[in-house]
Amino acid sequence: MSEATVRRRVTSTDVAREAGVSRATVTYVLNDTPGQTIPQSTRTRVLEAAARLGYRPNSAARTLASGRSRIVLLVLPDWPQEFSFRHFLDEASLALDESGYSLVTYTRHPGTRGRPLWEALNPDLVIGLVPFDPDDVASIRGCGVTRLFPDPDESDSADLSMAVSAGPELQVDHLIDRGHRRLVYATFKEPPPYSLVLARHRAACDRAYTRGLPPPDLERIDHQDGSTEEAIRRWRDMGITGVIAFNDIVAAVVVVAAATAGLRVPDDIAVIGHDDNQTAAMFVPQLSTIRFDPSTLGRDFANLALHKLEGRPWQNPDASTRVTLVRRRTT
Repeated sequence: MSEATVRRRVTSTDVAREAGVSRATVTYVLNDTPGQTIPQSTRTRVLEAAARLGYRPNSAARTLASGRSRIVLLVLPDWPQEFSFRHFLDEASLALDESGYSLVTYTRHPGTRGRPLWEALNPDLVIGLVPFDPDDVASIRGCGVTRLFPDPDESDSADLSMAVSAGPELQVDHLIDRGHRRLVYATFKEPPPYSLVLARHRAACDRAYTRGLPPPDLERIDHQDGSTEEAIRRWRDMGITGVIAFNDIVAAVVVVAAATAGLRVPDDIAVIGHDDNQTAAMFVPQLSTIRFDPSTLGRDFANLALHKLEGRPWQNPDASTRVTLVRRRTT
């Protein structure tokens, strides 16, 4: 291969010259075009020539020719990406890759002024974990994307929000079933208005309401300034006996503060975390918590995307079957 070829991008013409076939034959082989009767020996020669030259398809040209980019764009709110969520994304990406699609994630910050990524990628499908606002819907459709979810113009039984709400619902149910009637929702101080904290707290409030209890207040604590101990004493004076923690780290901080304040866990106050990270099992006392199955949830997401893209059969899974209550010492 000449030095000039190394410096520039290898094209299908180069592959055709190397394999001794027409450019059309190269196109048929590399795109696996149906209906073409090309001998296997010729296919092998083309593929070997492409590998030898280091040929990579021009994605922009392929998109123009086929009208498809084979990209799924997942728009994320500015939520913290903890280990379980990253595992979810890894599994979803792998499942889509098996079907020939690339998963690209894009965090949409409130008030952002940057150009939306869907305008640059021309994805086949845009999925949001929270509903798009009207301006985003107009922008997505304005750049030619025809598939988005959730689509405000369509009624759809699929509901990604259940993956957020199922855990807090179990937390509330468990504390109520253990006899607690005064609950509080605890988290660390953090500012984003579209936070996962708010989504989980809202789910906990809805569940408490359906169980006949007042919605638990959202308490933002700071483990560094001693405010957690003050909050614990205030909760005790208010008759609160059950704490729903945003995650296991928050739960651990609450348990330590309760012990410092002279309260017994779970006799005086019960605490349940979320996510079942390594802290939950190693902490003393061990934390009751919520365990997700991120691998299965990732596959569920990929199946939803393929249903939207290709019309594959889809059965909306019950997210509650992907979430497990782990009973330990703190409740």
